[in-house]
Amino acid sequence: MITSPAWKDKKYAVLGLARSGRATVEALLAAGADVLVWDDRAEAREPYSGRCAIGDPLEADLTGYAGVVVSPGVPLNTHPIKPHADSFGVPVIGDIELFAQARADLPPHKVVGITGTNGKSTTTALVHHIFKTAGVPTTMGGNIGLPILEQEPLPEGGVYVLELSSYQIDLTYSLDCDVAVLLNITPDHLDRYDGDFAKYAASKNRLLDMQGQESYALVNWPAFASGVIHSGKAGFNGIMAADTEAQADWPSLSGPHNAENAGAAMSACAWLGLSVEQIEEGLRTYGGLPHRMERVADISGVAYVNDSKGTNTAASAPALAAFENIHWILGGLAKEPGLGECEAELGHVKAAYTVGKAGPDFAAQLEGRVPLEQCETLDRAVASAAAKAEAGDTVLLSPACASFDQYQDFEKRGDHFRELVEGLK
Repeated sequence: MITSPAWKDKKYAVLGLARSGRATVEALLAAGADVLVWDDRAEAREPYSGRCAIGDPLEADLTGYAGVVVSPGVPLNTHPIKPHADSFGVPVIGDIELFAQARADLPPHKVVGITGTNGKSTTTALVHHIFKTAGVPTTMGGNIGLPILEQEPLPEGGVYVLELSSYQIDLTYSLDCDVAVLLNITPDHLDRYDGDFAKYAASKNRLLDMQGQESYALVNWPAFASGVIHSGKAGFNGIMAADTEAQADWPSLSGPHNAENAGAAMSACAWLGLSVEQIEEGLRTYGGLPHRMERVADISGVAYVNDSKGTNTAASAPALAAFENIHWILGGLAKEPGLGECEAELGHVKAAYTVGKAGPDFAAQLEGRVPLEQCETLDRAVASAAAKAEAGDTVLLSPACASFDQYQDFEKRGDHFRELVEGLK
């Protein structure tokens, strides 16, 4: 695990004992810190009995504490822990901030931090894959993979690749990424920012603001030109999309959005010293991520694509742009009204199949524009789409919605789609 001598004999409270919380507690204890832990679930607290203090930080005297470490899922704009900690002058931080504090005692390394509304996971996994293929010691963490503090430190010359949500950035104060990537900004998670898009954009922008002059920043140029984001102290460039001819040789990176993701990854890797040949080999061999334009089967000439990670309209629009003759399965728990950026891609849609809570609203917007069927559930939608699709068509699950009306998360939704498609064989 990753620890730091800077934590020794200091007091920390950890609120929330899911995976990142547990990793945080173990790292702090290993470093010799004095830790107070709490989770509303008694079974989550039980393993720490006798190992550290157990108690709700909201009821604790936090005088002298070095920090309250919370899960990124804790809404700082409404949860009482923030004003309570503020009253004692104690910062509310996350595990990424602890990683930033530990960097001084790790073998010499580099950090690539990647944020944006859409494309973070693909770009993070792609950068990690390119470095790994080139033989550079690397790992990925943050909002993807294992909690960063749970992982073993990299040897000298290693590269940590971090996917960072706005929630994680909100809890981080000293992470100077050697390369910071801000892919795009579209309205999302605005409930955490009092409905204010400017606050959400400012949260993302803090990844750049934490950088020093010797670092590099790669930014979404339209967002910068419009004033939504600004540059920090680091030198910066706008993201340039990869060449579409070259993109044809990267089977898991189809679509214009992946041209931008690849362009960002290419620049980040080049800035940290990889050659054109090393980068090209990584792009060519990248296998993609589950639930992100994942081609799960070809049956009788029909492609079945799982893009369950398309949880808002801006995320689904690139998937619609990447294919022709689409049988589009959409719906779930809507994050915003309307079809948003998907409007411009309806020419690619051969038929639509709506599901979930937002299904009737989407059906009303699509009525008369594309052939439409209100299916309510994913199993009905897959069965109907499979019956109507012809060779050369694509059955695409890209819901443009969150999953929580019918599924635990987008992964469970995508897994169900895969199971249904497997049943068609």
